[in-house]
Amino acid sequence: MSEPNTPEAQTLYEVMGGAERLRELVDRFYDLMQLEPEFAGIHAMHPQPNDSSREKLFMFLSGWTGGPDLFVERYGHPRLRARHLPFAIGTQERDQWLRAMAWAMEDLGYDEELRMRMMQSFYHTADWMRNKAD
Repeated sequence: MSEPNTPEAQTLYEVMGGAERLRELVDRFYDLMQLEPEFAGIHAMHPQPNDSSREKLFMFLSGWTGGPDLFVERYGHPRLRARHLPFAIGTQERDQWLRAMAWAMEDLGYDEELRMRMMQSFYHTADWMRNKAD
């Protein structure tokens, strides 16, 4: 069993630096989505301005990474797949989302171990969100 203050016992939220660093990650993710042509497909799925999308992703990821469960407190169960059913999500959209998130983590200097841990979890969730044949 891990000791409470060892790295193994820390949540992703704690390891990544808490709310401030999570907010930076979400902002960089959405900034890249707006700036980089390779993310045009997923950018088009989001309302503009995307302030509410940024806030909802921040709130969701807070709980998802082991921090305060802000999304559930405000909106209830995320029903993630159901909330995304109106959008056609295939492997291309999944991969754009994952690439934008990986790029954001790289830009913010996340260490490789943390990036790999997070990307593995993100991949499983993003793949589960696919709802169209390729």
